Amino acid sequence: MSHDPARHLLVSAAFCALLAGLPVAIAGAFDLPTRRIDLSDADLKRVADITRPTSDFSKAEPYEAMQAGAATSVDPVTEDSFSHISANIPFEEEQNFRLGNALFRKLWVSAPSSTQASDGLGPLFNARSCMSCHANDGRGKPPEGGPSATSMVLRIARAAKTAEEEKAIAGADVVNFPDPVYGHQLQDLAVPGLAAEGKVAVTYTEETVTLAGGETVSLRKPAYSAKDLAYGPLDPATTISARVAPAMIGLGLIQAIPEADILAHADPDDLDHDGISGKAAIVRDHRSGNIALGRFGWKAQNANIRDQSADAFSTDIGISTPDAPNAYGDCTGAETKCLAMPDGVQKRLGEQEAPGPVLDLVTFYSENLAVPARRKASFAETLRGKQLFYESGCISCHVPKFVTRRDTAEKAQSFQLIWPYSDFLLHDMGDGLADGQQVGLASGREWRTPPLWGIGLTRTVSGHSFFLHDGRARNLTEAILWHGGEAEKARSAFSSLSKGDREALITFLESL
Repeated sequence: MSHDPARHLLVSAAFCALLAGLPVAIAGAFDLPTRRIDLSDADLKRVADITRPTSDFSKAEPYEAMQAGAATSVDPVTEDSFSHISANIPFEEEQNFRLGNALFRKLWVSAPSSTQASDGLGPLFNARSCMSCHANDGRGKPPEGGPSATSMVLRIARAAKTAEEEKAIAGADVVNFPDPVYGHQLQDLAVPGLAAEGKVAVTYTEETVTLAGGETVSLRKPAYSAKDLAYGPLDPATTISARVAPAMIGLGLIQAIPEADILAHADPDDLDHDGISGKAAIVRDHRSGNIALGRFGWKAQNANIRDQSADAFSTDIGISTPDAPNAYGDCTGAETKCLAMPDGVQKRLGEQEAPGPVLDLVTFYSENLAVPARRKASFAETLRGKQLFYESGCISCHVPKFVTRRDTAEKAQSFQLIWPYSDFLLHDMGDGLADGQQVGLASGREWRTPPLWGIGLTRTVSGHSFFLHDGRARNLTEAILWHGGEAEKARSAFSSLSKGDREALITFLESL
């Protein structure tokens, strides 16, 4: 990355302290780009013009139905709609995609086994494959949506306690601190001969919300705990946060959005006084150690897909990779029996259970899953809903459009007009959605704005319609009504719409 000061933003110590909520004295200074360097001035103007939100809702915008640009899948809508290769991938790269798909679906087994290239599972784990959580490459669900909690996990962590720990978070060296016994995540499965850490317990209470016109909606408020703990109680400082697996589509395109274009939407001090103060997640690329913009994960804790993939291999499945080489995954020093179990490292294959080529192929697969084309983008009801979505202020966080970098490593992601409907920033979503768990610069009330593309196909692909970070919302209306904090104004605007207008807005979302 260039360090030309004219092209970069020096995030001051005071600014970082504001983001992290930490004393100025221990906040770091980070260098991030403020202007795209991959485009000419003429192209910069073209990008600014084409990504400006529309004010004409009489017809669909040019290329709007192709919401991932030339990478958009136009295959018929089926349960496999999230599993197609990006349409513009060169033919010679299709083999890598298919190999990555096979590894994404691969079922890992405990060591030792006769299938030496597949052993090393756990010893503690939440799933045996990537596909176990991301069924059909789609969205996960809470336990009551199926027989198990496989596609929902409990992240467990505590905030900093000392000045040294606060400095580590402010410097993006860590995002938080694990439970001393159970680590970063509660593993509810284990290999034979070892006890699983515990089980996810969730209970719901119902809260009634009255909308304009007298319609009522019942929202279910979850309460989470860990039960049947096998290794003693959680530390009193440990917080619990339930997370469902997100959909896998369009990740490579999100990765290709220039940092400067995401940072352009950040307003941590709310200088424009619109009540929206999105802030950037500052993290480290786990491979290079360099500071980068977080954009993946529910709290934007990872900068790129490779980091996200390596973390999932390690924490969810207990499989080591070159980027996360611990063969015992999330096992801690207090779990001595776990650390005494055999691992699956085969020296003739590599130093890790999933050697470099495995992580490379899974990353490539994850980078190139296509976003489906829009449905009914030009229908009158959809356009009316789109107008209401814009006028209600939803696009303050769910930013409609970006143009990806011209100089991407993969040509398929280069210079594409995409419509993810996200700013990929952190926002305070209010008490209702707060989990109390700090993750890097994200507080216990803050979440990354999730992209909305593909959201209308959730039931088709995943077989359910559970939304938000923990699947508490049973439909899109409930998901909107859970919005608070910075999104309170948009939520109130939706609640005050007539029933017909609310239905039109939902129709728009279902077209994405």
